[in-house]
Amino acid sequence: MTLIKSISGIRGTIGGATGDTLNPLDIVKFTTAYADFIRKNTQNGSGKIIVGRDARISGDMVRNIVCGTLMGMGYDVIDIGMATTPTTELAVTMSKADGGIIITASHNPRQWNALKLLNSKGEFLTAAEGNAILEIAEKENFEYADVDSIGHYIEDSSFDEKHIDSVLKLNLVDEEAIRNSKLKVCVDSINSVGGIILPKLLDRLGVEYKFLNKEPTGDFAHNPEPLEKNLDEIMSEMKSGKYDLGIVVDPDVDRLAFICENGKMFGEEYTLVSVADYVLEHTPGNTVSNLSSTRALKDVTEKYGGTYSAAAVGEVNVTTKMKETGAVIGGEGNGGVIYPESHYGRDALVGIGLFLSSIAHKGCKASELRASYPDYYIAKNRIDLTPSTDIDAILNKVKEIYISEKVNDIDGIKIDFADKWVHLRRSNTEPIIRVYSEAHTMEEAEELGKQVMQVVYDTIE
Repeated sequence: MTLIKSISGIRGTIGGATGDTLNPLDIVKFTTAYADFIRKNTQNGSGKIIVGRDARISGDMVRNIVCGTLMGMGYDVIDIGMATTPTTELAVTMSKADGGIIITASHNPRQWNALKLLNSKGEFLTAAEGNAILEIAEKENFEYADVDSIGHYIEDSSFDEKHIDSVLKLNLVDEEAIRNSKLKVCVDSINSVGGIILPKLLDRLGVEYKFLNKEPTGDFAHNPEPLEKNLDEIMSEMKSGKYDLGIVVDPDVDRLAFICENGKMFGEEYTLVSVADYVLEHTPGNTVSNLSSTRALKDVTEKYGGTYSAAAVGEVNVTTKMKETGAVIGGEGNGGVIYPESHYGRDALVGIGLFLSSIAHKGCKASELRASYPDYYIAKNRIDLTPSTDIDAILNKVKEIYISEKVNDIDGIKIDFADKWVHLRRSNTEPIIRVYSEAHTMEEAEELGKQVMQVVYDTIE
């Protein structure tokens, strides 16, 4: 498996040759480049870096290398142990650290791991910053601290409770209403850090629960991406009728999916829609999601008199657009909720607190809440190409053909029709074009995707 180096970090499979996998030598090089960049671009810094990790089997190995390398660069390391991505993000600002590294490959399978890089605001680096780190790593012109300047190692396990405290202090998280609703939930925490922090959150909210795959062994019970095709176990459990809601998170707990009391998916795309509906009802304003997310967010936003904006795919692009537009809620259709009142990062704990508050206030079932939103269906396809194919030329040709429609070209080409859309964007890691299309039925979405894919095939020929 090729080692993937991108502006957002470094990731790959564990084991194998250097330069081709995520291995100790490449971890040292990339961590050093990050530390070098942070030092050169941080004025009056604290000299501290936060390190957190999910429960992956390789986590200890990667953590030890990362922490030792940061210390060798003269940084004090605050190791918060097994922690969610949003917990690590908050730990950076709470500790006034210069940055943070999250050791997680998010929804990738167990053999993967990665380093995700944060700035002093606990937010992901920009594209320019990420590219600068890649350049530093490539040059390998490193200088490490002398014996009197080596950093210190500090363990701090307090940030789970601090994270939960911050969620419960949010004005729209109504702890009393949730407690009075006497909700019963079933949670699939995929044998990762959700099994550590979510019971603490639910206990504080007075929610009765059962956990599936709770132990944080990193040996994931199923494909860890929270999609319907991977969730047979919890969907079957929900059909027993014992629960009001099913909750599913990914290994680093920044993505969130719900299952209705009848065992049917609430819809990953509708996690953000439902939370935004609740937030906008109480604090009207603007919203943002990425180009590949459902139109339902736009519908809900306009219902409350707000303005919806689309951003390029990628969390940092969404948060940048949210700041530009003053959005009160935003995120990604993959179940990522970003609530600025808390912080500018996808946070499943915030999403759970807001969603439970919503159904507690409305006094409705999850299935009834889902039925209150417009139905859209997204079809996901891909066009495989050769490495030599000029993908940009193809996308430009598609733009010309559909010039009479509403076209957005900030990230590939998105064509907005009156009641549906299709989005074509190049993969950052493979010679393919991803084709997402949305309409009021899956059949119509698939047909739209195939129609535009045929335009691409005709262009290639």
